[in-house]
Amino acid sequence: MTSGLKTLKTQGTMIFMNDTRTTNVEMMLVAGARPNFMKIAPIWRVACQSRNIAARIIHTGQHYDYAMSQSFFDDLELPTPDAFLEAGSGSHAEQTGKIMTAFEQLCTNHQPDWIIVVGDVNSTMACTIVAKKLGIRVAHVEAGLRSRDMAMPEEINRMLTDAICDRFFVTEQSGVDNLLQEGKNPDHIHFVGHVMIDNLFHQLERLETIEASRLSVHGVKRRLDRYIFATLHRPANVDTREALTGIIQAFNTIARDIPIVFPVHPRAQKQIAAFGLELSAHIIQLPPLGFRESLYLWKDAALVMTDSGGLQEETTAIGVPCLTLRFNTERPITLEMGTNKLVGNRKEDILRAAAAVLEPGAGNPSPVNRPPLWDGRAAERICDILADAGGA
Repeated sequence: MTSGLKTLKTQGTMIFMNDTRTTNVEMMLVAGARPNFMKIAPIWRVACQSRNIAARIIHTGQHYDYAMSQSFFDDLELPTPDAFLEAGSGSHAEQTGKIMTAFEQLCTNHQPDWIIVVGDVNSTMACTIVAKKLGIRVAHVEAGLRSRDMAMPEEINRMLTDAICDRFFVTEQSGVDNLLQEGKNPDHIHFVGHVMIDNLFHQLERLETIEASRLSVHGVKRRLDRYIFATLHRPANVDTREALTGIIQAFNTIARDIPIVFPVHPRAQKQIAAFGLELSAHIIQLPPLGFRESLYLWKDAALVMTDSGGLQEETTAIGVPCLTLRFNTERPITLEMGTNKLVGNRKEDILRAAAAVLEPGAGNPSPVNRPPLWDGRAAERICDILADAGGA
C-alpha cells in the first residue's frame, strides 16, 4: 500500500508531501501538448472516484503558451498540475532532453507504480525512456497506431514508446494487429476503446448545460448558416511553401461558396506570414481555441478539413464529414467508418473532395457508424486494468 501525493512548487522546486489517502496504485499522468490533456482528463476523473488509485498530473510544458495549454486544462475541468516541468520549445533533441532531465529528477524523488503516457508527442517518448531506466512501469494510452511514415516525428515517438512500455491500451483493432506483429505479449495488449471519445461525450454533455452566449465564438456561429471548420499545424503542410500555398489557395477557392472558420495555429500563422500568403475575407480567422469552443463550432460544421489526428476520430464518433489533409493516417478505423477521407495537400485534390461532400444531397452519413468500444467508457477499463495490476 502506498500513500497519495501532493506537490508544492516553491521557486521552481517541486516538493512532494504525503496526504492522508491510502491507495493500492499510484500513477502519474503525463501531458505535454493539447491532445494529451484531452486524453488524460477522463482517466483523471475516473481515478478521482476510485479508492484504489491516486492519480497525479505531470505537465511537461511542451506546449507552454497559455492559450495553447492552460485554457485546455480549464475547459477539461482539470486541476492545476501536480508538477510542471517547463520544458518549453526548441528542436526535437533540445525539447526531449529538457523533458528527460526534469522528469528524471521528479521520478527519482518519488517513484509511482505506473507512468501513464498518452499519444505520440515528444513528452510521450521522453518520459517513457526515463521511467523504464528507473524501473518504473509504463502504460501507453493510444498504443499500436502506425502511419508507416518515418518522416513524421510522431511515428518515431509511437514506435519507440511501444518498443519498451509494459502495457498497451489500444483504441482500434489495427493497433492490436500492429503490436502483435511487432511481437508484443498478447496479455499486455488491451483493446479498451478511446479516451478521446470519452472526453468528447463528456464535453458534449457539458455544452448542453452552459449558456452558449458565454462562449467567445458564439457570435461567429450565430451569424453563419452553413460553414466549414478547418485546422492546420503539421510541419509537412505548413513548413514548405508549395504545400502551404496549395492548401491556402484551396481554402480561398472553397470559401467563395461557403465560409471557413479557421482557428490559426501559431506555427501556421508564422508560416503564412513568412511565405506572404493571403487568406480570403470569407475565411474567418480565429486565435487558438479551447477545446469546448472548438467543439461548439466543429460539431455542427458541414465539413471539417484538418491535419489533426484527434479530429479525425472525434468527427468519426459523431458523424461529421472530415477531409484529412495528409497522405497517410495512423487511424485507419476513421476511413473504414466512412466519415473521413485522406486527400493530401494538393489544391486540386482538396477542391475535388470538398465539392463531393458539399454538393446538394450529399449530407452526413446516417446513422452514425461508430467504431467498437467507442462508448465513453475507455477510461474506466484502463483504470480497472491498472488497479488489478496493482502497485510495485
